[in-house]
Amino acid sequence: NLSFVDVCFSSTTVPKVLANHILGSQTISVSGCLTQLYFLCVFADMDNFLLAVMAYDRFVAICHPLHYTTKMNHQLCALLDVGSWVVASLNALLHTLLMARLSFCGDNIIPHFFCDATPLLKLSCSDTHLNQLMILTVAGLILLSPFVCILVSYILIACAVLRVSSPRGGWKAFSTCGSHLAVVCLFYGTIIAEYFNPSSSHSAGRDLAGAVMYTVVTPMLNPFIYSLRNRDMKGALRKVLTMKFPSKQ
Repeated sequence: NLSFVDVCFSSTTVPKVLANHILGSQTISVSGCLTQLYFLCVFADMDNFLLAVMAYDRFVAICHPLHYTTKMNHQLCALLDVGSWVVASLNALLHTLLMARLSFCGDNIIPHFFCDATPLLKLSCSDTHLNQLMILTVAGLILLSPFVCILVSYILIACAVLRVSSPRGGWKAFSTCGSHLAVVCLFYGTIIAEYFNPSSSHSAGRDLAGAVMYTVVTPMLNPFIYSLRNRDMKGALRKVLTMKFPSKQ
């Protein structure tokens, strides 16, 4: 699911950017803009939810290994998966419909390479207080709840690892969580830097750089980060590094 969401997340923005660059056009229709906003919200929320579900999965695997197969059964996995898609779709629909009711005026130029909620609100001539309230409450709750779940899971995992007397056992537990933890830091780090900074510190270049990080770079790096746990991948990477940097005799 995470791989599918990452592919769709990048596909929501990158093809349109490339088409604009090749054709020399920088336009998008209102319906196309709202459609892009909807799918961006869906896949961003899904990334958020799936990282939380994966954190819970690792918590059960490390803290309750003997009960793992009974707790993380197929029914629970399917329920978490379907529930994540439903909540993400409803949240995206809410923000898209609220954006569709606004009227826009002026040059209608977005200082961005895709239709994000914040740049669109700045173009509106209508009252945007309801939109901003929904972003702060609903979107904020949807973002913070999985983050708190991840934080609590890793605190409990850390306590369990510290109780392990064998260094090998502790390292094995860390290697189980290492890839997921790297993806979590990358995803939430860019999101926090992009949306939770004071508005006075925002600049067009900085906003664009942050947007590129979480819409293009992070989804692209996720498969590589998770592949580092694969022995064949490690062996191939070791051979490449050995060829480029041969050891001195």
